[in-house]
Amino acid sequence: MEDAAAPAKTGAATVPDGDDAVIKVRGLVNRFGSQTVHDGLDLDVRRSEILGVVGGSGTGKSVLMRSILGLRRPDAGRIEVLGKDARSEEPAARLHIERNTGVLFQDGALFSSLTVGENVQVPLKEHYPELPEAWHYELALLKVKLAGLPADAINKLPSQLSGGMRKRAGLARALALDPPLLFLDEPTAGLDPIGAAAFDRLIKALQEALGLTVFLITHDLDTLYAICDRVAVLADHKVIACAPLPDIERLDHPWIREYFHGPRARAARESGERGTGKRE
Repeated sequence: MEDAAAPAKTGAATVPDGDDAVIKVRGLVNRFGSQTVHDGLDLDVRRSEILGVVGGSGTGKSVLMRSILGLRRPDAGRIEVLGKDARSEEPAARLHIERNTGVLFQDGALFSSLTVGENVQVPLKEHYPELPEAWHYELALLKVKLAGLPADAINKLPSQLSGGMRKRAGLARALALDPPLLFLDEPTAGLDPIGAAAFDRLIKALQEALGLTVFLITHDLDTLYAICDRVAVLADHKVIACAPLPDIERLDHPWIREYFHGPRARAARESGERGTGKRE
């Protein structure tokens, strides 16, 4: 009979209870009718790390993010964000989480009828309406520049921007409230390789400069190898592994073998090693 600790060989997501965990998920269950997406999912996200979240289609990566953000009420489980219960309906708890999290959705989710500056000002006006209008504008301009956009982009509509610029505009809005937690859903989807690499560098630079904790959903192997400190793998309705990439690569699970040991993974790994100067 196998030892009780045997699941560790397949990447059991043992999660340490430590003070460095700014997000704690325990026993998460999400169902859609008769379909179970998550069943007893556990996960910790550590302070100031970039955590890459991967998994096949239907494993509930975005559902997990929405549950953490309080945008979806799970069927069971406990979620703690920055010391607050994410499932709480108390206004103070919800406000604390909202003010301390920034979100970049996959499509940018910009308001098409508003300029970039007006989009960035939406969370500022919602949470700090007492600030003078001029301050809202200046803060928006600062975030636009921080996201790597030219200053004149602030007066443009989303339709006047390229796909990469729209991503950066969405990032500027996500950073509007100076949140310590940043959630990114497929941030490089739809970008060409050069644009995707530039966006990766921007995220890493912002994370280091601002001390951000980043929860990053991606299918982009280059992103995983270039900037992620750890990777959480969703499969079998759970997080089956959460560890640095070298540890993930050694795990014996069918999806992990297929995803991390194909030719695209080898190319991404070699590119990441060249970028960091690392060699096995």
